[in-house]
Amino acid sequence: MQFLVIGYDGKDDKATERRMSVREAHLAGIVKMKDEGKAVFGVAMLDEQEKMIGSVMVVDFPSRKELDAWLKVEPYVRGNVWQKIDVFPARVPPLFMPSK
Repeated sequence: MQFLVIGYDGKDDKATERRMSVREAHLAGIVKMKDEGKAVFGVAMLDEQEKMIGSVMVVDFPSRKELDAWLKVEPYVRGNVWQKIDVFPARVPPLFMPSK
């Protein structure tokens, strides 16, 4: 099942520092998820000054339970980068799915 995950960074003075301190671990995890077919798409959300303020991802997990297990170990969650997370069941149409 596919899910849309929207993670909103904190708005405090240390938010960017927290993000950058765990960014490499986050990206390494995403590469692994991409290889496993679990990461479909992702972008960083930017403000008007092009500063990263959050993330949007489409992920594919067998269940919400497995998605929640991933969130427990996701570096942006563990590193207190994402202060608010919205999750919605989603379906990417075949037109937008990468060809294998």
